[in-house]
Amino acid sequence: MSRPPRGLSPEEAELWARLAATVKPLHPRRAAKPAAAATEPAAPPPPPRPRVKGRVPPPLPPAPPPPAPGRPLDQHGLDSSWERKLARAAVAPDFTLDLHGHTLDTAHARLDQGLTQAVAMGARLVLLVTGKPRPSDDYASRGERRGAIRAKLLDWLAAGPHASRIAAVRGAHPRHGGAGAVYIVLRRSRD
Repeated sequence: MSRPPRGLSPEEAELWARLAATVKPLHPRRAAKPAAAATEPAAPPPPPRPRVKGRVPPPLPPAPPPPAPGRPLDQHGLDSSWERKLARAAVAPDFTLDLHGHTLDTAHARLDQGLTQAVAMGARLVLLVTGKPRPSDDYASRGERRGAIRAKLLDWLAAGPHASRIAAVRGAHPRHGGAGAVYIVLRRSRD
């Protein structure tokens, strides 16, 4: 239960008035509140409504689940020649990173290290092998089952240190791992 404000004592009100007189207003056109209003205590809040016997307010509906985090990386566009090359596996990956057998923590660290290495090498196309995803509409528990690395991948990439270097993320061609892998297309470095 909160207490009502106590107001200012006469000494405090005098100090406040002296201080307020030295302040230059940011917006002088606005009307200043009188100093006397600061010394008057605020009106106490209205008392709570008494409960009527037999009437209980209905419970609040449960809050809707938070929306799935935005995933801008799978919406980035590539020019049509890149899309065709990736669809036909006509371009070979410059760098391959395999996250099989890792826990979520070690996979996340390895992903960041691998992308740092790929950027340093000047790679444009990274093949990231994650394993096949498990179908799930439950975003809250997607990191607790098989396919957890694949489920977290886009979140890690979007929030990671290399997000600005990633042009697109696309599913891999069956020749390069199919549903168990993705291509990460890196932007060309501007030297």
